[in-house]
Amino acid sequence: MTSKIVHVNTARGFRGGERQTELLISGLASRNVQQALVARRGGVLAERIAKLGIEVRQVAGGVWSVARATHDAALVHVHEGRSVYAAYLRWLLSRTPYVITRRVDNPIGDHWFAHKAYAHAACVAAVAPKVAEIVKAYDPTTTVRVIHSASSGLAVDPAVAARIRSGLSGRLIVGHVGALDNSQKGQEYIIAVAREVEHSYPDLAFMLVGGGEDEPMLKSLAAGLRNVVFTGFVENVGDYLAAFDMFVLPSNREGIGSILLDAMERGLPVIASAVGGVPDIVHHEQNGLLIERGSVAQLRDAVLRLRADPEGRRALGERGREFAKDFTGEHMWRKYLELYESLVGAVG
Repeated sequence: MTSKIVHVNTARGFRGGERQTELLISGLASRNVQQALVARRGGVLAERIAKLGIEVRQVAGGVWSVARATHDAALVHVHEGRSVYAAYLRWLLSRTPYVITRRVDNPIGDHWFAHKAYAHAACVAAVAPKVAEIVKAYDPTTTVRVIHSASSGLAVDPAVAARIRSGLSGRLIVGHVGALDNSQKGQEYIIAVAREVEHSYPDLAFMLVGGGEDEPMLKSLAAGLRNVVFTGFVENVGDYLAAFDMFVLPSNREGIGSILLDAMERGLPVIASAVGGVPDIVHHEQNGLLIERGSVAQLRDAVLRLRADPEGRRALGERGREFAKDFTGEHMWRKYLELYESLVGAVG
């Protein structure tokens, strides 16, 4: 008899963690794993997983509603921080084991409920060694395993990518993909660089792909700039990556920044802040360039360096493409499958 895995992700939007959740569920479905998803009612993730033919249990997102929705799980897998407490409540009610995937490098809440929730997890899967260190420092008794995020194998329509490029009149595209959450992603630094180089390097265009609460503020910062483009939220991220010439992620904090793997998969040279688990996948001068968090000068210099060196861009991109081959969705879901089966036996 196989055991049912119930995933929980009640995030309001659709960011990297939700893309990784979808990638995992899709991969496990290829092995006929018995699974269901508890997701926020009306959310993008719920809609996308339902289209895969997987059972989706839509909830308001409260702790009790999530706990009730996991009633028949042999194992609960929590993919975001808010639902950790629901998994702990389910454990109190039925002793159902649970796994937490920790995707961020910020501190865990220092209160009784959080300590209990992490202490009773069967395992915490950290997306990078740096994240694992934070979990172990929080509670040395917690079982922690590093399971890296994966590239998404994003589809590309060459005609659409070509149209995106043509819309910028042949300029070199410095691209960024991410929720417009400036405190985390640091999009203000991209805009600051764009303002600095607007007149001296008119062949550069900066494209910010994604939506979010900080969109009005960031658009205000970019007011008057002709070299900055905001796309809003898009479904066809792969087409945009295929249109870029380089990729920048100047984050203030990251668990690992899985979009970097997607950029590498497309052969893009990447520039990223050396925060959280990013240095685990971006190796300076090998498959990308690392900069200090918050350094507009270093971001500018790295962009201008790659602008002036087409061969350097190509070489970094090719090494990144080769590196990303070890971070596919299949690599990830097989590691999770192994973890599940070590905890509850056969699941597929």
